[in-house]
Amino acid sequence: MVSTFLKELKKLPNLGVGLGLRRELFESIVKYKNQIDWLEIAPENYICRGGEIFERLLTAKKHFPVIPHGLNLSIGGTDPFDKELIKNIQEFFKIINPPWYSDHLCFNYVEKTYIHDLIPLPYNRDTVKHLVNRIKKVQDIFQIPFLIENPSYYMVLDNEMKEEEFISEIAEKADCGLLLDINNVYVNSKNHKYDPIKFLDNLPLERTVQVHIAGHLNKGKIIIDTHGESIINEVYNLLHELLKRCTPKAILLERDFNFPRFQSLLNEIKKIRSAMKSAKKAA
Repeated sequence: MVSTFLKELKKLPNLGVGLGLRRELFESIVKYKNQIDWLEIAPENYICRGGEIFERLLTAKKHFPVIPHGLNLSIGGTDPFDKELIKNIQEFFKIINPPWYSDHLCFNYVEKTYIHDLIPLPYNRDTVKHLVNRIKKVQDIFQIPFLIENPSYYMVLDNEMKEEEFISEIAEKADCGLLLDINNVYVNSKNHKYDPIKFLDNLPLERTVQVHIAGHLNKGKIIIDTHGESIINEVYNLLHELLKRCTPKAILLERDFNFPRFQSLLNEIKKIRSAMKSAKKAA
């Protein structure tokens, strides 16, 4: 059976290297717009909003493609999808007209109570079946390609599958795409003692549409995904390994707080763009 998603993937735009739209960075983003290819936003931060925050978005949209990356769908949850949230996101998408949409492979609602974190899921086939059904519903609702992101996690549940097997089965059975967070791969590989290259080789990387790359905090015994530090060389090396294996449509430099001088972020964007160009030449 031919994958509908892989057919759609060929039509998606190649966006290059982007940055998250953050209030603290907005003026610099507009000033240096020629050095940034696209912007990512959390749609939950803009639905049912007006005023200055929405004006920033509309200004950004004049200069950049804007890609939504969700926080609150709770793909892995057992509560029904929040109908009001879905409706508001649908209305919001009429404004930004995104080529794709993504959210995390986790849950964050329990009996209508929102947990302010991305809670990991047990890696078993019952969870796979549950997630596949939920993802298919999301795809039916939004009618644009949907991507799942591999989250970082800090506790190991009673799993019957490896993480990469779990992700692969979901992506293929739901016929959706991957938003591959390469920093999360590195963080998880160090915290849970596995080979990140083998992890990549066991994923359906042809489904990779978008990539996240970020910094993390090394606490010695544990590494924490923070999005508040510079990217280390080992994570760049892992990005190079990924780009040998697939050609994503877009890569995002994730920086959410502890902002350095903007030139430092532009330098990281240049480094990521250089990695993409090198991979393209080598192909």
